[in-house]
Amino acid sequence: MRVAVTAPLNLENMMMSTSKRIRVMAAVLAAVMPFTTGAAVYSKSKSSTFDVTMRVVADCTIAANGIDFGQTGVITSALTGSSNINVTCTNTTPYNVGLDAGTGAGSAGTTRFLSGTGANVDTVAVNLYRNAGSGLWGNTQGTDTLAGTGTGTAQTLTVYGEIPVQKAPTPDNYKSTITATIYF
Repeated sequence: MRVAVTAPLNLENMMMSTSKRIRVMAAVLAAVMPFTTGAAVYSKSKSSTFDVTMRVVADCTIAANGIDFGQTGVITSALTGSSNINVTCTNTTPYNVGLDAGTGAGSAGTTRFLSGTGANVDTVAVNLYRNAGSGLWGNTQGTDTLAGTGTGTAQTLTVYGEIPVQKAPTPDNYKSTITATIYF
């Protein structure tokens, strides 16, 4: 026959034994199921791929600077000046740059005039060229425009201007606004 010996039950013994039991259980759980901090480490994985895409279309930008011939009195010799047109087109994109006749009174095609900005009606003839002194620059594709091919970076085109010898106009400020257009 077995005889069980038990300690007398009192609150202090009960708390100690419960506290001891909790510590023993925590040690057993820590050994069986280790706790980790941070991200979990997994032993299996699967992957999937996805595409990152975009579409590049033929495109161009254009920016032009003006030409200022300064001041003169009697026009006894030709006045020259130049300006730049900056074009940026996508790589391999063919383009043509044209210049319209401008806003000067009587301007048409490649025949251009500057108009007085005051009350007078005088004009000053002006020529715009694709090359220094030759190749009048107009707006008819394939005839008098400047062709090129985009490189993906900015390209600088030079506009060569000339005020030819002519009858001296009335003293005033003379101006024409030219529109540069890129065709692509």
